[in-house]
Amino acid sequence: MSTPPIEFRRQRELGDIITDTFKFLRQNFKPLFKTIFKITGPVFVILLFAIGYYSYLGMDFLENPLFSDTAEIEIEVYLISIFILLCSMLAFYVLLYNTVLHYIKSYINNAGVVSNSEVAKGVKRDFAPMLGILLLAGLISGFGLMLCVLPGIYLWVPMALTPAILIFGRSSVMDSIGYAFDLIKNNWWSTFFTLFVMTLLVYIISMIFQFPLMIYYFIKTLTMAREGSVANPAELIDWVYVFFNVLSSLFQYLLTAVVIIATAFIYYSLDERKNATGSYDRISNLGS
Repeated sequence: MSTPPIEFRRQRELGDIITDTFKFLRQNFKPLFKTIFKITGPVFVILLFAIGYYSYLGMDFLENPLFSDTAEIEIEVYLISIFILLCSMLAFYVLLYNTVLHYIKSYINNAGVVSNSEVAKGVKRDFAPMLGILLLAGLISGFGLMLCVLPGIYLWVPMALTPAILIFGRSSVMDSIGYAFDLIKNNWWSTFFTLFVMTLLVYIISMIFQFPLMIYYFIKTLTMAREGSVANPAELIDWVYVFFNVLSSLFQYLLTAVVIIATAFIYYSLDERKNATGSYDRISNLGS
């Protein structure tokens, strides 16, 4: 007996959103992450290499002070590594958001059956709009944080929903941002708590994958303390540390997919509360 598809277009409370997010992830884990790796793979590999190289340069800087004879060259290389890291990170997030949201869109449109060609076509079509909305949403939230912490937190809530509005509502970048504020009107606190709890859960899960790095760092510190060399911070970072750092980063970036899935459920829940589009669709399909 096949598992019935999850209905996205209905109102949900906090507990329902958390439960259905992990239910959807459990039912679609293999095909979803297969699609994610297929689409984001090349950029993700570049990102992981950039993280590793950035960590290696950090280790090299600790061994070679910035005021050395080669400091100018080292700083240029360091800045280039940061630029590559930021660009690959941004490209990965654009592809990840597009892939997960278009996967869900195909899942909804085809009653639980996902078309990989639809997902790939949608990712390609919406790469530029998604890039624009992530940059703009980041700038708006960052500007709010610069003014004060509270405006930044307030703006974070609607900005977190804009990628889902862009994909599911087929809106422009500016219309998506405007509709996000319209959606959270009278629903800010419930949306905030849902996003906060989901982000906290993902952070706790990501900490599990950081345990090897933390344990190795702890053991290395104790060993150096016994040998009397703890004063040299360069010895704390080696190739094993870089490896564990890259490995933990791999899982942390992929876990972002959980939050993206949650934003899809939040969007449909708020949209249903405001427009009742799902109820209208169910009523119109009763006679078919």
